[in-house]
Amino acid sequence: MHPYLLELVSLMAIFSFAIVSPGADLAMVMRQSLVHGRRAAIVTSFGVGTALMFHVTYTILGLGLVISQSIYLFNIVKWCGVAYLLYIGVKALRAGKTDMTVEHEGADPTKKRQTVLKAFGLGFAANALNPKAVFFFLSIFSTVVSAHTPIAVKFGYGLVMAGSLILWFVGVSLFMTTPKMRAAFSRASQWIDRVSGLVFIALGLKLATEKAS
Repeated sequence: MHPYLLELVSLMAIFSFAIVSPGADLAMVMRQSLVHGRRAAIVTSFGVGTALMFHVTYTILGLGLVISQSIYLFNIVKWCGVAYLLYIGVKALRAGKTDMTVEHEGADPTKKRQTVLKAFGLGFAANALNPKAVFFFLSIFSTVVSAHTPIAVKFGYGLVMAGSLILWFVGVSLFMTTPKMRAAFSRASQWIDRVSGLVFIALGLKLATEKAS
């Protein structure tokens, strides 16, 4: 097997576990699916995938090592992430009942549709403001990828990982926005917002306790 292909397979074997593990990204895409519909969730999925390339880029360029070794920089990223998760958590808790069948049927002209930029930004921020990603990509790239592997190949690995992440969340978006799922969750929209709000707040508080290692 070609060494580059072996590196990619090894990376994806590790990354596959990270993709399906519950976290802020999954919570964000699920809430987008249920509250704002399929279109917004899919755009948010691309935001998450783009943020992954952001992490991969600075890891390859060596900035990840700088952040991981600087308590000051780590804390800047961490507290931005905490503030963001708490903000969207509180916002979700304060949200009212949402009729999730409206957007699908297009029956309510007064309902304001979430913009593409906002949906993309929510996904990007949820992933980009996670300092644990610094250590994750720094560790797997330094462990699995050879220092002699060309930068272009490393970016290729990142694109494959980002594409896989986007496909996973697009799949989640499609599943969560099927007519049966939308009808079921429409009846419990307030509870969905409350639970997702608590999840985001819990993730924010958990992130607040994270320390650089």
